[in-house]
Amino acid sequence: MRREMATEMEIPPTNEMLQDGEMANGSMLEGDESSDVMAFKEARPMHKAKRHLKQTFKTEELNGVTMTSPVNEDSPSLAAAKNSKKSRMGRGRGLPKKGGAGGKGTWGAPGSEIDAIPEATDHHDPNYDSDCQDLDYEIEEVSLELSSAELAKEVTPLIKEYFEHGDSNEVLDFVSKLHISVNKHEVPEIAVSLGMERHDPQREMTSQLISDLYGRFLSQDDIAETFDNLIENLNDLSLDTPDAANLLGMFIARAVADDCLPPKFVQGYRGKVKCTLARQALDKADVLLSMNHGIVRLDNVWGCGGGNRPVKYLTNSIRMLVQEYFSSGDIQEATRCLKELDVPHFYHELVYQAILMAIEDSTDKSAEMAVRLLQSLSTSAIVTRDQLKKGMKRICDDLPDISVDVPNAHVILEQLGTKLLEFKVISETLYRDLPVRGRKRFVSEGDGGKVKNTLQ
Repeated sequence: MRREMATEMEIPPTNEMLQDGEMANGSMLEGDESSDVMAFKEARPMHKAKRHLKQTFKTEELNGVTMTSPVNEDSPSLAAAKNSKKSRMGRGRGLPKKGGAGGKGTWGAPGSEIDAIPEATDHHDPNYDSDCQDLDYEIEEVSLELSSAELAKEVTPLIKEYFEHGDSNEVLDFVSKLHISVNKHEVPEIAVSLGMERHDPQREMTSQLISDLYGRFLSQDDIAETFDNLIENLNDLSLDTPDAANLLGMFIARAVADDCLPPKFVQGYRGKVKCTLARQALDKADVLLSMNHGIVRLDNVWGCGGGNRPVKYLTNSIRMLVQEYFSSGDIQEATRCLKELDVPHFYHELVYQAILMAIEDSTDKSAEMAVRLLQSLSTSAIVTRDQLKKGMKRICDDLPDISVDVPNAHVILEQLGTKLLEFKVISETLYRDLPVRGRKRFVSEGDGGKVKNTLQ
């Protein structure tokens, strides 16, 4: 225990104090002092000659040891020093109690109880936190799973491009790079939805795509979930495609024939479907699978259309189409038959066959009908300018062989070209590129009877 006391004690004056006192009284003089003065000093009592000074002392008791130290009168009073907040040990105050969160009887600052709990190092401890441990770890970038909307935005243009080139490996490479695991079934679902809005050739390509992706990207459960969702959303699909129920039944039957779906898929819905369109789709699939040799016939359930058909077959079909047109003169029927072939990349064959038949017939009526047909198809943009140019170029290349059977083929072609230019079916550049055959004539006798070729 430490106690402090302040006392006043008399201390004898030092020589310096006496000299200062005497100087203050004017009793000290320069030079030698007289004997009277010296005798007076010796006879004067000591307590009167000495100046009494008062000094304040401070007494401290620490651990049973009493310590006394002087206190300067010019310093603050003893009461002020006692009540001072400053440290008497020469050090700072330090942090307040409990971090400034209260004094005695309080809980402390919020969260201070966590610091009191020792860190758990055993991974079996419920308080163990692996993030607080100094462990070796690697940071790996992870892509988020694509949502249904993001997946549709990526896959829809891909399927549309597939309908143009028909390369399923390109589709597989693209979808394999997408970060999808749960929504894989949505890829064939988008393909079937787009195939329903197209023609049989695109539907055949859709079935082939599902077969190619099976086992490499899609599982049987994924394809089953695809057709489950399509059956459930059949009412919405029928708004854009009225015949969606029959088409979906054909897609299901084709998937079973390609071993992408188990045969029990259709039977599993029996007696459980209340939607009329869903029952119609499942009945269609059941009928196709139940017919004799149904699995084999389902390979051509969409027919053999588009670019999958042989070139010879397409050539004969277009030739017959043009012959029927020259017989009936029905442009609308010819246009309908041409669209059913669904080979826009092969429409240059129609241009070639129409001009060839007009040259072989060599009549004004045939030439006029050929011009009318090409003008109608060009105006409706069914036959593009590129297909017209390609068909005309084929005629020009084969004109020497055609001239063997039709000697005036060059003249007829020139007449057809003039009419096509007049109706703006072909351009002036293409018209100037048409070949012109020279005619032979004998010149005057001055030329020696030589034969010269001149161009008309």
